[in-house]
Amino acid sequence: MCGRLNIGDEPAVVGLYEDLQIQLFADTPIYSRFIHAAQNVSIVRQKQGVRRMDNAIWWLLLEPSATGFKPSRYTSFNTRFDKLNVKGSAGYQAFRHSRCVIPAKGFGETEYVNGKPMHYHDLVAKDGGLLLGGLCREWKNQQTGKLALSCSVITLPPHPKLSKIHTKASPLLLPPEPALINAWLDESMTNPAMFDDLLKPRIPVDLIAQQIDKPSSYQTIGEAFNILADN
Repeated sequence: MCGRLNIGDEPAVVGLYEDLQIQLFADTPIYSRFIHAAQNVSIVRQKQGVRRMDNAIWWLLLEPSATGFKPSRYTSFNTRFDKLNVKGSAGYQAFRHSRCVIPAKGFGETEYVNGKPMHYHDLVAKDGGLLLGGLCREWKNQQTGKLALSCSVITLPPHPKLSKIHTKASPLLLPPEPALINAWLDESMTNPAMFDDLLKPRIPVDLIAQQIDKPSSYQTIGEAFNILADN
């Protein structure tokens, strides 16, 4: 996915937070139709047995700055599925100890040709919202003592139904199944083999796709179209 999320303060997204049965809202949820990489985004995670909502920098790798932390020069708003089990990779430990969920209404994709954007699409859940599977990491600046929280969205191989929209990758969309979400957020679940089936491209809910001129102006192009959930 290409670094933009739709997380408006509408009933569908608010309902996701309610369904996740969060015990602690450490921060005020961030709502915006257009949240882009390196901005703060609201995530749901479990820490010391408590399910909580925190705001995190959407860029998994951070580096110290004069005021605390800033996004690393290494692009990390996404974590590729084939790096999750590579020791020493940015997401290896997080995949085992600090998985998270990012509730959203939708996400954006950009198709590039020869390094230049060819077209943009926004995709939203037809009914309700989406639960994106992600990772998070905590950081402490040794000079200032300031703490920071970062996150990324796990990306999978391209899904055939999205081939005309984005040919490089697709986000991990978690099925809205309470038992599965509970396991994903459970910090005591340190053997990720149980999540192997999730690392295959899947569309768990019906989507509506709309081509736009560009994210900043958001002028629609043509008619929106449906992308049906996988059986």
